Amino acid sequence: MTITRADLERLDADDPLAPFRDRFDLPDGVIYLDGNSLGPLPRATRDRLRDVIDREWGRDLIRSWTDNDWIGLPARCGALIAGLIGAAPDEVVAADSTSVNVFKLAAAALAMRPGRRVVVSEPGNFPTDLYMVQGLADLLGPDRVELRLVERDLLTAAMGPDVALLLLTHVHYKTGAVHDMAGLTAAAHAVGALTLWDLAHSAGALPVDLTAAKADFAVGCGYKYLNGGPGAPAFLYVARRHQEAARQPLSGWMGHAAPFAFDDRYAPAPGIARHLCGTPPVLSMTALEEGLKIAAEADLAQVRAKSMRLGDLFVSLVEQMCGPEAPHLVSPRDGALRGSQVSLAHADGYAIVQALIARGVIGDFRAPDVLRFGMAPLYVRHTDIWDAAAHLAEVLRTGEHRQDRFQARKAVT
Repeated sequence: MTITRADLERLDADDPLAPFRDRFDLPDGVIYLDGNSLGPLPRATRDRLRDVIDREWGRDLIRSWTDNDWIGLPARCGALIAGLIGAAPDEVVAADSTSVNVFKLAAAALAMRPGRRVVVSEPGNFPTDLYMVQGLADLLGPDRVELRLVERDLLTAAMGPDVALLLLTHVHYKTGAVHDMAGLTAAAHAVGALTLWDLAHSAGALPVDLTAAKADFAVGCGYKYLNGGPGAPAFLYVARRHQEAARQPLSGWMGHAAPFAFDDRYAPAPGIARHLCGTPPVLSMTALEEGLKIAAEADLAQVRAKSMRLGDLFVSLVEQMCGPEAPHLVSPRDGALRGSQVSLAHADGYAIVQALIARGVIGDFRAPDVLRFGMAPLYVRHTDIWDAAAHLAEVLRTGEHRQDRFQARKAVT
């Protein structure tokens, strides 16, 4: 059945999430399909940061650690994130970066499974997750840590008595394919292993239930679907049942049981707070808090339903408009198996993305040939999907992407 733009206009008119779009400061003339890499600026964030700079920092100065509860930011942000990922408020804290948090929790998991040294992941997992485990192996030695990469369909079979940890990204950053969190967690637990889930492409984009899945650990970033700003603080989750046993290696002062006692000896704080390290970055964590407030207001069932619909429509429209020239679909065709993005493959993928960006359609590229388009339901309209597909078809029809200006690779793709 042929899809028309009028069909999508009707969907926009009936969209219960449509009012959220006005909460973001989106430039005129831009179709923003890169929220899976960096969310746009919430309108409230600008005023909130101005108040923090002018009043809390400028007037109240150091008193703001208590008077304006700067010290509580990691826990407050963690509690907001907990509601999005099926966790209790005291199981999540905002801190550091995703990379650092992977290191902390992978090290903690390995220490909790003495005699086991294998961390299982999949080839093509997000590189920083793999790099952090490789760094642990370099630090501790191959007799203590081995990173074993196993193809996606063999992960369950790879669980064995030498496995300490299963480390996976819930929604694959490149393809958007969703792992069966509950099933894989159960397979790991059956052999006595622990699990660490990277939720960078899940949190705020689709319902996640860490408690129901019996997950052990999780990490995620704050700057994609949580709209916390570039380089926003990340978060980590430790199931309550593990909080006393999990000892992370970066024993900084904010993770101390009594930071302002200034003891020479480290004593870990009780609960999730022991996974803090250094002083929280107040400005960036405040920006994250504003993005989280918006995400917390949205109905995640509605978010997921619209996400799948946008993705399904985009796949159909690309095939309808581009015909034989359409890039190859890399993401699962079934929306239930796909995160909040659609990934396409084309030999000229980088240049095509650059041509689209020049037209105001912002997606991104991942080597060697993948074009990624984020379907962030809080601000992407159904008609945006139509217009983006039409631009893609026109770029391919005219060969516009072959222009020299679109060929040179930039530092960030």
